[in-house]
Amino acid sequence: MRWLLLCHALCFWMKTLAHTVELNNMFGQIQSPGYPDSYPSDSEVTWNITAPEGFRIKLYFMHFNLESSYLCEYDYVKVETEDQVLATFCGRETTDTEQTPGQEVVLSPGSFMSVTFRSDFSNEERFTGFDAHYVAVDVDECTEQEDEELSCDHYCHNYIGGYYCSCRFGYILHTDNRTCRVECSDNLFTQRTGVITSPDFPNPYPKSSECLYTIELEEGFMISLQFEDIFDVEDHPEVPCPYDYIKINAGSNVFGPFCGEKIPEPINTQSHRIQILFRSDNSGENRGWRLSYKAEGNECPELRPPTHGKIEPLQTKYSFKDQVLISCDTGYKVLKDDVEMDTFQIECLKDGTWSNKIPICKMADCGIPAKLEHGLVIFSSRNNITTYKSEIRYSCQQPYYKMLHNITGIYTCSAQGAWVNEVLGRSLPTCLPVCGQPSRSLPNLVKRIIGGRNAEPGLFPWQALIMVEDTSRVPNDKWFGSGALLSESWILTAAHVLRSQRRDNTVTKDHITVYLGLHDVRDKSGAHNRSAAQVLLHPDFNIQTYNNDIALVQLQEPVPLGPHVMPICLPRPEPTGPTPHMLGLVAGWGISNPNVTVDEIINSGTRTLSDVLQYVKLPVVPHAECKTSYESRSGNYSVTENMFCAGYYEGGKDTCLGDSGGAFVILDELSHLWVAQGLVSWGGPEECGSKQVYGVYTKVSNYVNWVSEQLGSPQGLGELQVNR
Repeated sequence: MRWLLLCHALCFWMKTLAHTVELNNMFGQIQSPGYPDSYPSDSEVTWNITAPEGFRIKLYFMHFNLESSYLCEYDYVKVETEDQVLATFCGRETTDTEQTPGQEVVLSPGSFMSVTFRSDFSNEERFTGFDAHYVAVDVDECTEQEDEELSCDHYCHNYIGGYYCSCRFGYILHTDNRTCRVECSDNLFTQRTGVITSPDFPNPYPKSSECLYTIELEEGFMISLQFEDIFDVEDHPEVPCPYDYIKINAGSNVFGPFCGEKIPEPINTQSHRIQILFRSDNSGENRGWRLSYKAEGNECPELRPPTHGKIEPLQTKYSFKDQVLISCDTGYKVLKDDVEMDTFQIECLKDGTWSNKIPICKMADCGIPAKLEHGLVIFSSRNNITTYKSEIRYSCQQPYYKMLHNITGIYTCSAQGAWVNEVLGRSLPTCLPVCGQPSRSLPNLVKRIIGGRNAEPGLFPWQALIMVEDTSRVPNDKWFGSGALLSESWILTAAHVLRSQRRDNTVTKDHITVYLGLHDVRDKSGAHNRSAAQVLLHPDFNIQTYNNDIALVQLQEPVPLGPHVMPICLPRPEPTGPTPHMLGLVAGWGISNPNVTVDEIINSGTRTLSDVLQYVKLPVVPHAECKTSYESRSGNYSVTENMFCAGYYEGGKDTCLGDSGGAFVILDELSHLWVAQGLVSWGGPEECGSKQVYGVYTKVSNYVNWVSEQLGSPQGLGELQVNR
């Protein structure tokens, strides 16, 4: 019966229902004709499902009920692609002997799937057919890529519908969008030695790359190459280096191509400029290569160090561009073309000769030592040798100058060719004037100026005579006073000496003449006279009270020191001043007649001044006693803390008109130097040397800092000028 029906079906094949359905959605449902009722006989339906590129199609069945048959020869569902049958289903789910899909999922390899339902000419029973669903699913090309030629070289990134490739740092993506290559065409080497490797060595070199390495040196060098370590470049068993290779161009010579695993022999290129070309195709995982290069030139003759010298580096072989440094032993200098230097460098030239001859080493010579102002130099050797380790000794002109800081003054010729002192280095010592040490000892007992005695020449070498003459507006407007030499260029005096006697203003430097080394005013031939460079009165000087009665005069030119010209020391900056009852000396060319008053001198033309320098010894008066003495007198007299008094209660010894500005000096017990503790300033209206009338002096110890500031110590005053 079945065979008859089959024959009948074949006879009427053209009557079979057959049609095709095109599906382009991302998901959908497929059902047998008439579902859920029974499907018709002689029916054929094909569903062509197409998804976008990068997707696959997943098909699964929710219901399946077809006529049972052996090997699905009656009714069936066939799932296939363009060239492959993926599955064929038939039968019923209630049996386990049929080829029903069950829970099986059919997945297309690509973006197309065809599903065909076929029923024969009869159904012996009522079959409900099938209900299936499909959905387009994304393909993860990064994990499911089967074709290695289409896979990413370094990194793969999946996205819905596709994927893309990227490269590691230092690589760029090739135009095929999957291969990673490197940009390595501008490698320039200019050092005489170096190492060159394939990219990423010893890891596999990149694909689809072309690298160019240039070694370029100065003409005269010849480059040699040596492959090292491993050599692994893709090759072919029959064709020489068709894929990857390394080729070397050296002028007209070409070396290579090289590939495979055998290390090439060393290459002497005989050129100073070469190019190394390395090329790789789009496949392979070879590890690459490493080579070292060095350049050599013509050899220069061997060198020998000079006597008392050395060469660095010292070696048996030198070639083009090698440099050596010639230096000498300690105490010697390189001498080249009569020029001394610490080192000298020569170079091997490309023609195999040295750029210069080896110089000689000459013992360091410090030369003639520099002259020392107010000093002299003594050589330690009889022949005045000035070479390395020789010694000299600087000393200051005795007894008028003393070396600053009391250094030894010994200088040694150093290895650098310079005279060096262990304290001052290369700097010269400084000779400062010695203060407070007259060449002749001052007497222990003196009488006085008023009725006193003459000073012997050189007894007061700091004594200065200050002549002031300003007749430009007032006739006979001239006077004189005293001062004390502080250094070669500075005079200390009282401020009122530099005030016009007839006009209440300060005189200018143009009206001042200073004499030093003067003994008898009638004979100035042996004295030094100097003009003034500037006049500095204390800014707080009061002409009414004589408070702050102190001033400085700078000389136009320094005065030479000698037995009759030496500076006085300044006291320590102590506000208490000199100790009461201490004896001091004061000198001057002032009034010597005790019976003549100051007013008589001013109002008459009678000469009563001393021709020869006079001096007197006076005791310091207690400050309270001095103030009381003047407070008991009529008139506006004020003894301030910037003043002190000296003299005798009974009178008879005193300074007087013309002595103003002179120094009241005391022998310091600690240093045994004479110190200017006071300046002759003022006194009472009575005649000089009167009973119960003391002379008033400016207390210099209150002004030591001011004096130092004006003179710019130690350049002007010198720190030895202040009694320490």
